[in-house]
Amino acid sequence: MRLHILGICGTFMGGVAALAREMGHAVEGSDANVYPPMSDQLEALGIALHEGYDATALQAHAGRPAPDRVLVGNALARGNPAIEYLLDTGLDYTSGPQWLGETVLRHRPVVAVAGTHGKTTTTALLAHLLDAAGRAPGFLIGGVPLGFAHSARLGAPDAPFVIEADEYDTAFFDKRSKFVHYHPRIAVLNNLEYDHADIFPDVAAIQRQFHHLVRIVPAAGTLVVNAEDPRLAETLAMGCWTPVQSFGITAGEWRAHLVESDGSVFDVTRAGVPVGTVRWPMLGRHNVMNALAALAAATAAGCETAAMVRALASFRGVRRRLELLAVRDGISIYDDFAHHPTAIATTLAGLRARVGRGRIIAVLEPRSNSMRAGAHAAALAPSLADADAVLLLAKPGLRWDPAPVIDALGGRGEATRDVDGLLDRLATRAAPGDHVVFMSNGDFDHAPRRFAKGR
Repeated sequence: MRLHILGICGTFMGGVAALAREMGHAVEGSDANVYPPMSDQLEALGIALHEGYDATALQAHAGRPAPDRVLVGNALARGNPAIEYLLDTGLDYTSGPQWLGETVLRHRPVVAVAGTHGKTTTTALLAHLLDAAGRAPGFLIGGVPLGFAHSARLGAPDAPFVIEADEYDTAFFDKRSKFVHYHPRIAVLNNLEYDHADIFPDVAAIQRQFHHLVRIVPAAGTLVVNAEDPRLAETLAMGCWTPVQSFGITAGEWRAHLVESDGSVFDVTRAGVPVGTVRWPMLGRHNVMNALAALAAATAAGCETAAMVRALASFRGVRRRLELLAVRDGISIYDDFAHHPTAIATTLAGLRARVGRGRIIAVLEPRSNSMRAGAHAAALAPSLADADAVLLLAKPGLRWDPAPVIDALGGRGEATRDVDGLLDRLATRAAPGDHVVFMSNGDFDHAPRRFAKGR
């Protein structure tokens, strides 16, 4: 079958493309912006990429037939030229999550990882643990893991399939959260905060979607739930029919004691019984929580706990999760995906615990729909408390005034209108020994790599 994927460079749809290619389908795709690391992965798989959403990508031409089916990503809406063309011509189409649920996940034991934060890292952790246990899992990770060749693979036919379970809506014609299509036997609920202001009016609306996920986990399955999150407790109070394993640092069945304040070493207990000590390359309390969730889920999937604790040491992480790009002229340069105040705060706190009094410069692009709309503007300055200096990219089209945020930073912050100006200011401010962290859920106009290469 010939598939064309609209929105192919998104981390989810890029993973769908990789799975479809592994199944033997001819795969091509379009996206508004084609950029690494997903574009590199797709090109390595022999998947042709078309930049832009004009209808020509869906048309037969130059001996190439039209696609048999179009998989539609959730970033596309009515009025998009490709969407209007496929509707006008009657091309067969479906959403990526529905295709995945019907084609790949059916009859597989699915482990789904949901939550406002930490989904990608926890999904990669789970895939790593199950792989270390010899289970040959399938997986779809919403990022590029450093320990696997690709972000998605089919795995053994009867092995667990680990999937990042996003609460964002499915497609322009299906406004349910993506994760309702996955029907997991094990579901991880990592945390729940307000986000996706373009989709959800309030946190209660997100809780309802999470409860839809809770409703479809069977009684013979397992829910792995963050015991420290009151919104998840409220969600389960709406009705729960599945055994729960809880985790946390201050509460829960699975607990961790931080031996090192940066989270690189911690002891694990289950129901008060020690199960091992983790020494690994990851930083931060949030990653310790991700590890506890992954351990609980892997154990629920039948893996031996002590072996899983040992396997955490070889986890290499995920690209763009506080990824050290380079050390140039004594300046450490990181690329990070954080785009919500909580994620920004926890990432910087983890780095602060590691570098002590070393100077941290946070370089932030408010790019997500919620950030651009101003849904998190009030929380932004407090989230940057661990940064010694802040550079904010305030592009035209930002729907809030950055001045109050800059004022709240008390002389530590400044805003620029374009990336060239931002890099000019950064070049004058960064000095040997500094740690520069670029934060964005997009490509940031290649700013991190441009700075790493000296422009």
